[in-house]
Amino acid sequence: MDLFLLNQKHTLTILKTHKTYNFTTYLLNPASKSSFRCLQTIETSQNPYKEPFSSATTLPHSLLVEKIIFNLKHGNVNSLLSYQLRLNPSVIVDVLCRCNGNLQLGQKFIDSLVLNGSNFKHSSISLSAMVHVFVRSRRLSDAQALILRMIRRSGVSRVEVVEALVSSMCGNCGTNNLVFDLLIRTYVQARKLREGTEAFRILRSKGYLVSINACNSLLGGLVKIDWVELAWEVHREVVRSGIELNAYTLNIMVNALCKDGKFDDVKSFLSEMEGSGVYADIVTYNTLIGAYCREGLLEEAFEIMSSMADKGLKPSLFTYNAIINGLCKKGRYARAKGILIEMLNIGLSPDTTTYNTLLVESCRRDNFSEAEEIFGEMLRQGVVPDLVSFSSLIAVFSRNRHLDQALVYFRDMKKFGLVPDNVIYTVLMHGYCRNGNMLEALKTRDEMLEQGCVLDVVAYNTILNGLCKEKMLTDADKLFDEMVERGVLPDFYTFTTLIHGHCQDGNMIKALSLFGTMTQRNIKPDIVAYNTLIDGFCKVGEMEKASELWDGMISRKIFPNHITYGILINAYCSAGHVSEAFRLWDVMIEKGIKPTLVTCNTVIKGYCRSGDSSKADEFLGRMIAKGVAPDHISYNTLINGFVREDNMNKAFLWINKMEKEGLLPDIITYNVVMNGFCRHGRMQEAELVLRKMIEKGINPDRSTYTALINGHVTQDNLNEAFRFHDEMLQRGFVPDDDIALANYAAFFDVVLYSFAVEFEPTQQALWVVADVHDGVSMGSPESSEAQEKRVRIRGLATGLKPEEKRQVRVTH
Repeated sequence: MDLFLLNQKHTLTILKTHKTYNFTTYLLNPASKSSFRCLQTIETSQNPYKEPFSSATTLPHSLLVEKIIFNLKHGNVNSLLSYQLRLNPSVIVDVLCRCNGNLQLGQKFIDSLVLNGSNFKHSSISLSAMVHVFVRSRRLSDAQALILRMIRRSGVSRVEVVEALVSSMCGNCGTNNLVFDLLIRTYVQARKLREGTEAFRILRSKGYLVSINACNSLLGGLVKIDWVELAWEVHREVVRSGIELNAYTLNIMVNALCKDGKFDDVKSFLSEMEGSGVYADIVTYNTLIGAYCREGLLEEAFEIMSSMADKGLKPSLFTYNAIINGLCKKGRYARAKGILIEMLNIGLSPDTTTYNTLLVESCRRDNFSEAEEIFGEMLRQGVVPDLVSFSSLIAVFSRNRHLDQALVYFRDMKKFGLVPDNVIYTVLMHGYCRNGNMLEALKTRDEMLEQGCVLDVVAYNTILNGLCKEKMLTDADKLFDEMVERGVLPDFYTFTTLIHGHCQDGNMIKALSLFGTMTQRNIKPDIVAYNTLIDGFCKVGEMEKASELWDGMISRKIFPNHITYGILINAYCSAGHVSEAFRLWDVMIEKGIKPTLVTCNTVIKGYCRSGDSSKADEFLGRMIAKGVAPDHISYNTLINGFVREDNMNKAFLWINKMEKEGLLPDIITYNVVMNGFCRHGRMQEAELVLRKMIEKGINPDRSTYTALINGHVTQDNLNEAFRFHDEMLQRGFVPDDDIALANYAAFFDVVLYSFAVEFEPTQQALWVVADVHDGVSMGSPESSEAQEKRVRIRGLATGLKPEEKRQVRVTH
């Protein structure tokens, strides 16, 4: 028989004998550097190499290790597969320890057998042993993959992972620090920061230290996710461990102070670090300047920038970019542009970030010329624009309905080799939708799909909003169905857009159906959704349904706001239910909801419509007393109410009050009063109002002329009626239907009389009336013949007496 013994140097001694004995072999315990442990009792044959066992599964532990080593050394890789079923973590550890002096052998074992053994279940020990081999072979990515496998195994604690890595070290293999560094880095990269911190503490408790680079990785990861307090705990432990800090550590912890807003502590921390021989560098200053700029503390940022020279440091491109960004965020665009000029003067070349910051701000201000100037300067300096540059320009021109210019930049972007993304396509579609050009918006959607872009919920919502505004509700419903079929989940905005569209269209059944779908999808409606539906039902006169929604809203703990009350008050006033409107007004006041000016104006309108302008008068007085300042609509509504009640004195009283409050009467005010005078034939007073209006610099509009022409026609003063009619046409106003009807009556009377005197055929008289009506009263261009007829008719009309007109009506 052969006796296999493994000594402390991992050298195998073979004792030969012709008899078979049971004996115990001893192997070095991987968990101990000084003791041996009994593994198992094995039986061997006289010549194990020439007379192999009938099955690999019968091989004892130590002999299996020797067989594997033998085959590895002799390149018999394929024969290793026969041992796969016999492998266990202990065998793997022992084989790799035997390969400690021959890294290529260890790698060959892992690559050919262990990693290919899909059915083999590794333990933390076996994985750790392989990690050590990979680290020593500088196959760090492979080592990290195994560590990641270890830390993601369920039920494996940080203690077990650390102990496995410690116990699987083969003698003084020299991989300790590298392996432990890699462990901490892997925890950080896997975003297991709390576990990484615990592993760091376990290693420290066992006397193992990781490098400052690994510590910085952990500290940086903690600060990045705002676990600043834990970062400071780890920092203190690093200091106590005696690990030498560096500038990276300093910069990470300065960033931690800035994130916590502890700017006052920065100076003392820098002094402390200087005492340790670690000094602030350009990154430190840039970190501080960036933090101050983000907080809007620009003066402090400039002070730090100025102090850099004292430390022998020059502001970098990052420094200037941070300052420019801070200035733009504070709205100090001119100063930001001055910094750009300063950069150019000192020979520091701006980059894409520099120009994009200025470009975005100028576009945010809708300053087209400035945006194009910055973009032009960017190109002149040889700075290549990116998607941010073009998307900013496309957005500002699209938003302001300058689509032609937006498309110019869209095409230029493609010339630069840039591929439009979802954002740019969506911006362009939004521009088309704002312009009401839904055909082009949908074409852009098709191009977007052809380019491989996936429409997200924002893109769909953009088109849906455009379709609803254009009242293309059928197309909107189809697009909604397409959206759902493509697996894009509708959001709150999707449903409220469609609900609003159908409410505006008066299709309350569809709107209510969408509301139901919305709630079924667990998208909670808010006050805006309820207000939209309530307003929709009010507009179609279904007040009961509006009341049901009101009750349903309250049952969901969504309480009416000033808009909700305003909608219902306006609806009740419009329907003539003034008492119900005032009841709601009282409820709103009791609830402590401050009414808006719009709601107040609605109440005034309600009183006036019900013929009770005196109560509207009282209400407006209370409204002013409560600090709600009335506007032109408030005064004009009340003045119109008194005019309709023929109370001109009261109307003028409120005009005087209006002027005392600093609100000058506008064209509507004057037209209301003038219309009141004209309606009662008080034309002299009406023309006095007209003169006063013109003196105040307010030009008459079509409504002014309508009132005056109709007033003069009513008084049979056709000379003045024609004068104002001509003046109206000269000012470019097209007569409305009221003027057309009034003039038609006057013209008809005059023409009949003229033809009764000069002509015989009545049919021709009617033809002339029709021609005059079409050519003059509706404001269409006149032919020379029509002009001649109009002159003749006007001449007859001006000399016609009322009794003669009555005679014409009787005769014809």
